[in-house]
Amino acid sequence: MTAEPYPNPYVDFDVDTLSGMVPIRPVVFSIGSNLGDRLGHLQGAVDALRVTPQLNLVDVSSVYETAPVGPVVDQPDFLNLIVRADSTLASLVLLERAHAIEQHFRRTREVPGGPRTLDVDLIVLGERIKNTPLLTLPHPRAHERAFVLRPWLEIDPTAVVPERGPVSDLLARLDTSGVRRRADLVIDR
Repeated sequence: MTAEPYPNPYVDFDVDTLSGMVPIRPVVFSIGSNLGDRLGHLQGAVDALRVTPQLNLVDVSSVYETAPVGPVVDQPDFLNLIVRADSTLASLVLLERAHAIEQHFRRTREVPGGPRTLDVDLIVLGERIKNTPLLTLPHPRAHERAFVLRPWLEIDPTAVVPERGPVSDLLARLDTSGVRRRADLVIDR
């Protein structure tokens, strides 16, 4: 009689079967500011994300200066960047963290598309598709915003917007003339 081999715990390891464990998923945030100390607000948001439990920053794009997009075009230019991270946090927890960071910088939502001290948008969470009154993933307009796609492509050339396609293909369809990389502005990563 041949004995059954003892299962190798490293080969047979399946995180989905273990109680309390959740997969680590890539997450992308878009951060922008066009009021007050724009660069300081971006740095503050990056720092706040860096110290968020269960969120590990992977990369931060260069800073880009961009013309306003949307219904309110008579406002100052934005500084924007993209943050890539890995996280085990749920999408709504990540959204709550983004809103808490905005609130810390006294963000108001009085005029949709208007000027703001800080905007922290959750763009994607892995391949997660979600459409609720609180959150839509991927971000519903990310695929048409050069100020999101250009810095994202800089730090992740293989990036994909779920159900929309590769970031490189999406960016190729857009006017990028209003998105300028600011090599003179540096964020501590």
